[in-house]
Amino acid sequence: MNKVIPLSLLALLAGCAGQREGDSDHWTRWVCDSQAEVLWRYVDAGQSIVDLRLGEKDVVHHLEKEPATSGAFYTDGRLAFDLRDDQGLVYWVATDDLVGRGCKAP
Repeated sequence: MNKVIPLSLLALLAGCAGQREGDSDHWTRWVCDSQAEVLWRYVDAGQSIVDLRLGEKDVVHHLEKEPATSGAFYTDGRLAFDLRDDQGLVYWVATDDLVGRGCKAP
């Protein structure tokens, strides 16, 4: 019995350690002109980090805010998300391949 409580406490602490501020199941779903589905969410209250998924894939791209002349620009060096007003542009950085433009709520 004495071993059960410390093990339970350890399991609880391990579960909390994996959580990040602002981490939730709420994703904003947008559809682009290319019909690509983009799911994204702010990770922190300062909106300096965005998690982005393409479609229903489990791959989450962790994008950090970079300086922008207008709107907000997020990238991880591989994928870029340019957010202006109520729509966005998503593209692969290295190849400049467009995922979609005019991405917005359906």
